Amino acid sequence: MTMRTVLSRGLGALALMSLVHAAPALASDGQGRLQVKALATAVLPDGKIDKVNADLVGLPANTQTQANDNVVPTLAVEYFFSPGLSVETICCMTQHDVDGTTGLPGAELVSDAKLIPATVTLKYHLNTGGISPYIGAGPAYFLFIGEDPGAATVALGVDKLTLSNELGVVLQAGVDVPLNGRGLALSLDAKRYFIGTTARWYDGGVKVIETEHDLDPWVLSAGLGVRF
Repeated sequence: MTMRTVLSRGLGALALMSLVHAAPALASDGQGRLQVKALATAVLPDGKIDKVNADLVGLPANTQTQANDNVVPTLAVEYFFSPGLSVETICCMTQHDVDGTTGLPGAELVSDAKLIPATVTLKYHLNTGGISPYIGAGPAYFLFIGEDPGAATVALGVDKLTLSNELGVVLQAGVDVPLNGRGLALSLDAKRYFIGTTARWYDGGVKVIETEHDLDPWVLSAGLGVRF
């Protein structure tokens, strides 16, 4: 089963479940339609090489890579269509290096790749009257800006690196825990993205290496939300 199939079925299931909660007005339970969250987020990518498409420098046959983890602030904005159904988007930027693990152990191949994970999820809330677990799914677009070739590739003469922007999907689960009667809540959230990228290294305009990478990061967040 492809991730596209999983996503379409998951969104359909979320929409079906939301019918149970679609009738009551949000005003009836004193909750607003908008929730804003300030979160600390750990971004835990994979970064392994899935395929080598071009290699003019003679990489070792067992070359493999790993992207480093990072912790960044995140802003999440969520709109409730009904007590049980909402849509959420996040705003953050994370930065990563990619280093060799086998074949070129410790070699820096990608330096300071800045990533904006544009994300929208449709969420279904399992309990709207108190502590509220939720599940969600949606599309995500990884936009890379400002990536540089790592020190190990610069030493080989590489002067340019590009990472492709890619569309993928994200699955989500978490819980909102009310802290008072004025909309303040503790939020714990976990997302798993299914997205890759293609890395291309150039020397004087000539592509010398092209590799496809699985990113597929876990994104784990904790923080406070206010609903109004």
